[in-house]
Amino acid sequence: MTQLPNIITLLRIIGSMGLLFCDVMGVAIWIIYGLCGISDIVDGWLARKLKCVTKKGALLDSLADICFVVCCAWKLLPILELPQWLWLWAGVNVAIKVVNQIFALVMYGCFQFPHTLANKATGFLLFIAIPMTF
Repeated sequence: MTQLPNIITLLRIIGSMGLLFCDVMGVAIWIIYGLCGISDIVDGWLARKLKCVTKKGALLDSLADICFVVCCAWKLLPILELPQWLWLWAGVNVAIKVVNQIFALVMYGCFQFPHTLANKATGFLLFIAIPMTF
């Protein structure tokens, strides 16, 4: 039972890669997209609830987040004509991630994937931004 959050996170990685094989205008991509977003919330909540939060799980969650963002970008950016506000929105998200990495490098001497409130906020903003473009 203590591995359930990590299993959910691994399923998000698989789902993210599954996005690459979906038709952008099809129903499947939105179902997988939604499930990936929900799993991002559930895995961390479940890990805290089951008292099985680990550094490995946090790292896996961050890698799943990166995989999700990259797969969404790979699939959607070529077909979207994005308004300037969305490019700005994306730039702010990237800037927050970069600043977090710089702070982690300075504080810990290595790259980390801190699960700060700012990182959670950028994940939420990214998750709602894509459906808003349609």
